[in-house]
Amino acid sequence: MTDSTAARIVPVELGDRRYEIVISPTAIDEAGDRLAKLAPGARFGIVTDENVARTQLPRLQHALTQAGLAHETIVLPAGESTKSWAQLQAVVDGLIAARLERRDLVIALGGGVIGDLAGFAAAITRRGMDFVQIPTSLLAQVDSSVGGKTGINSVHGKNLVGAFHQPRLVLADLGALDTLPQRQFRSGYAEVAKYGLIDDAGFFFWLEANWRDIFEGGPARADAIARACAAKARVVAADETEQGARALLNLGHTFGHALEKATGYSDRLLHGEGVAIGMALAHRFSASLGLCTSQDAGRVEAHLKTVGLPTILADIPGQLPPTDALMDMIAQDKKVSRGALTFILTRGIGHSFIARDVDPGAVASFLEDQR
Repeated sequence: MTDSTAARIVPVELGDRRYEIVISPTAIDEAGDRLAKLAPGARFGIVTDENVARTQLPRLQHALTQAGLAHETIVLPAGESTKSWAQLQAVVDGLIAARLERRDLVIALGGGVIGDLAGFAAAITRRGMDFVQIPTSLLAQVDSSVGGKTGINSVHGKNLVGAFHQPRLVLADLGALDTLPQRQFRSGYAEVAKYGLIDDAGFFFWLEANWRDIFEGGPARADAIARACAAKARVVAADETEQGARALLNLGHTFGHALEKATGYSDRLLHGEGVAIGMALAHRFSASLGLCTSQDAGRVEAHLKTVGLPTILADIPGQLPPTDALMDMIAQDKKVSRGALTFILTRGIGHSFIARDVDPGAVASFLEDQR
């Protein structure tokens, strides 16, 4: 069951590039009317993956057809490996072959992989097309669809090729979440919890009390998504291109991205699972440095474990590379500046901060102890 309340609107205030996040159980079914008002006369290029094409694409195509909107569809393989040069070229060439013009719009229908890839394709096709995010996973609804980060992975690391390119609209369909495998939903929940751990302890404590209702699709699900989107929107409006405070949104990601690379961007470790382990590691590392209490670190780990997320390296199936190889992967992170390691650390639940010039030796020693 999903929440049946009316649509919730969360604005992302970026001046003349302001846009809205619409959170509704029927956002996809209402997409035709909203897009007709957003871009009268435009044609649309839908980019999706094979899994979402089976469950959500017919709804979107019907909505666009009913509104009299012309559309073409590009269907890609599912999975993190789709965020590649080859699939980026396939999307760009597909949009051009469909004779979509600069004033037409790209629609990213899917999870974070599709949103990142389609958004980047929109940013570079015909020197820039507008696009709309229709995120169908919890992770994409509360994180990757908002804020304009688009891109693909490099052989050297995750999200190292891309552009800031804001969407014109985000349509978060609560009904689509009912089709997610439980593992995918849990993965997205890690990003929800992240907002409480960054700077809103009250939200984290609320999640501890209400997570079951969120997982079961009760009223708390819509509340959690709206609160997470509002938190993301505030940060993006204040620091769009991550020159300062927006980096706090990367809590858990420096460790997590390295672990994703170490597992070959495969189903061994989903993005949100990597973030969950990364957040637990960030809190334990902070505790080892005397920045936060071991009780806070333990409370974070306990909640993530309770909802079924991994929290330690041993939770990852298969062998991991040695610590020095993991450190090389961490050194490729986008937050590295002139070779110095930057981590998001914490002084307690809801009190994260940007730590620059973190000693690589201390990180390596800590990781070795965690194995």
